[in-house]
Amino acid sequence: MAAGELNYTGIGSTEHGWPPADAECLVTHAYVGEGKTAYRRVVQGLLTWQLQKRAGLRVRAESDVVAPGVRVVSGFGVGPFRINAPCEVVWVRRPVPGDAPQSAGFGYGTLPGHPVRGEEAFEVSIDARGRVTIRITAFGVPSNWFYRAGGALTRRARGHITSRYIRGAQELAAELPRRGTYGR
Repeated sequence: MAAGELNYTGIGSTEHGWPPADAECLVTHAYVGEGKTAYRRVVQGLLTWQLQKRAGLRVRAESDVVAPGVRVVSGFGVGPFRINAPCEVVWVRRPVPGDAPQSAGFGYGTLPGHPVRGEEAFEVSIDARGRVTIRITAFGVPSNWFYRAGGALTRRARGHITSRYIRGAQELAAELPRRGTYGR
């Protein structure tokens, strides 16, 4: 699995706080569905790496369930153009029982070898009317001159992956629940 320590300032800032002043920050909100069952399905998928897998990333994690300290390497691209992105989970918020508005999610930070130094978080919320939304927050700076030089391409790739995360959350919300999952 990935080696080294978290390599950026502002650890945990995606949960509460402001990103470091030198980091580019992107926050994306999207509607994904309606109702408690949809909320629980998306949260279950989020906390078992399904959102990353549905976005087309190859995921190798130390655990099948997201938890603080768990390390994960997401890979994207093809063949010699595959980029591995090692991260460590820095915070997790689990769903609570009941029908009250709430949110659940997690944030992970970059480790050496990631193309960016920063943090990304995924939060799924349900409001009092039952609307389910996802919020994806990412901040960071390129990890080296090569990724800094590819600025426009890097931003386009990030936008593409973010749209795939949203589509994956919408798919999870719309699925029929399987026996034994949060959705039942």
